[in-house]
Amino acid sequence: MSKSVAVKICGLTQPSEVHAVAQAGATYCGFVFFPKSPRNVSFEQAAAMAIEAPVGLGKVALTVNADNAFLDALTAQVPLDMLQLHGSETPERVLEVKARYGLPVMKAVGVADASDLPALDTYMQVADQILVDAKPPENADLPGGNGLTFDWRLIAGRRWIVPWMLAGGLTPLNAAEAVQMTGTRQLDVSSGVESAPGVKDTAMIRAFVDASQGVSKIPTL
Repeated sequence: MSKSVAVKICGLTQPSEVHAVAQAGATYCGFVFFPKSPRNVSFEQAAAMAIEAPVGLGKVALTVNADNAFLDALTAQVPLDMLQLHGSETPERVLEVKARYGLPVMKAVGVADASDLPALDTYMQVADQILVDAKPPENADLPGGNGLTFDWRLIAGRRWIVPWMLAGGLTPLNAAEAVQMTGTRQLDVSSGVESAPGVKDTAMIRAFVDASQGVSKIPTL
């Protein structure tokens, strides 16, 4: 059965988490390559996880302002289906990465208020997908995975020319509301399914995927 809302579980650090993500019915798994993140993994760790991913589970690499040398090594060592650019990469850089590596590119765009919305239209001209994320606070160590939401009414009912994914402060408790309010067909979650920073919780992963599909679990007596 096809899922009506695609889910990406980002920031995996263990092969067992890849299996949990696949079994829960998610569409994508994400690996973080950013040293300041508690979810940062090496190329070797990511390769081991990517090998465990079953056919049909998209493997996404999150990078932050990575140069060609880094991306050359990453793509040579880790089998990937998509590159996620989560830094201050320009539209020109997005096009360069697409051309150089032949992989779909998702560009993250941070949103805090209406003044951030024009950037979405700009990057949709060059990226294969857009990640609409909560804009990190000034001087934040992490560009994402901060557990912050933004006012979803800013993007409610909008239609764009490429697929887009909603991120930022999502949990099993608000996933259904996020889908209903924004009309998104894709959700991205990281810290919202963790028992501790960088430690994914299998039950929370399954609950998030179920909630994204509008599935409510009836407690057993």
